[in-house]
Amino acid sequence: MQLITEIVHPELKSKQGRVFRRHAARGIVMRGEQILLLFTERYNDFSFPGGGLDVDEDIVTGLKRELEEETGAREIQVLQHYGYIEEYRSYWKPQYDLMHMTSHFYQCEVAPQLEPVRMESHEIANGMRPVWINLHEAITHNEAVMQRHESSMGQSILRETYMLRKVASELLMPISL
Repeated sequence: MQLITEIVHPELKSKQGRVFRRHAARGIVMRGEQILLLFTERYNDFSFPGGGLDVDEDIVTGLKRELEEETGAREIQVLQHYGYIEEYRSYWKPQYDLMHMTSHFYQCEVAPQLEPVRMESHEIANGMRPVWINLHEAITHNEAVMQRHESSMGQSILRETYMLRKVASELLMPISL
């Protein structure tokens, strides 16, 4: 397993203290330059589908569950582990000083047709929906949100945009003329 990068959010003063640990699995699903992402209206950003693992859930099972719930993907094939990001950020629960999240990214393939989604209530409230979008358009959009420092900007945009750039530089196949 390859460490992609470590992100310490700027508002975080220390990586020490009472730490909430979270493990997440996220899918990289591409068709040419199109990538399957989630657009979240509340934060006005694009992110990789996936999320936290349930108690005693293995990472591949959790990834498939999250892809099905958030995107409606079926016939999910997990091809390979791409790497992981270690992330330290503030956490909203008062009994913790920070959250340490390890996000594992996997290259996946899914059936051509997406089925209806089964979002969680907070995902629905945030206006989250799956979209196929050109990878470069998603990067440009997220970078513009970060440049403007929009008040609605979520903490995950740093991780997501970093990974979108990495995917664009390493996984896009050059078009031969």
